[in-house]
Amino acid sequence: MFQLKNIRLHKILHIPDLIIEGNRITCITGESGGGKTTLLKLLNRMKTPDAGTITYLGQPLESYDPVQLRRQVVMMAQDSLVFPGSIRENLLIGLRFSEKPGVSDDVLKSMMEMVKLRKTLDEDPSNLSGGEKQRLALGRVLLMYPEVLLLDEPSSSLDEETESLVISRITDYVHKRGKTLVMVTHSKALAESIGGDHITFENGSPKPMPGGA
Repeated sequence: MFQLKNIRLHKILHIPDLIIEGNRITCITGESGGGKTTLLKLLNRMKTPDAGTITYLGQPLESYDPVQLRRQVVMMAQDSLVFPGSIRENLLIGLRFSEKPGVSDDVLKSMMEMVKLRKTLDEDPSNLSGGEKQRLALGRVLLMYPEVLLLDEPSSSLDEETESLVISRITDYVHKRGKTLVMVTHSKALAESIGGDHITFENGSPKPMPGGA
């Protein structure tokens, strides 16, 4: 799905050759400041490399309109963004940004259950805890049903039990819908438990690790 060749970006990244397969889960681990988040931003053109080429579905990434690309390749940042308005409005805003039809309250409630957000649709999200805001942001991007999910530490604010449940539901969602997930996580144990492909970054370069099923 994605192929990166001879990528360089400042002194952050040097990627001689990397393929990220479609319809699979790829976990990215490695040291802090090692370029993991920057890689995600390269994949949806939030950043542009100084040198090298990136292709998506066999076409140069720069040939895609950035807005259209980001409707297919959606990134959730580690710092969970909350918009003014209710939880309902926060869940729906991603659909509005991507010019997709809205969904019913029943669909929104099902998504909240999926990410274990036990609140009402009319509540003010500014009162949510850090972990609840993270799950709200996650529900927002999942509702967009993108082809590719780029998740940057999506469980960093969750306790171990909630992390296990939410990540399991995300992986089920990806497998059942035939989507692609590229997830940055600080936890090698979590990456190994998920299976799929595992890449660790050292000094800004990827080191492919043995994958799971």
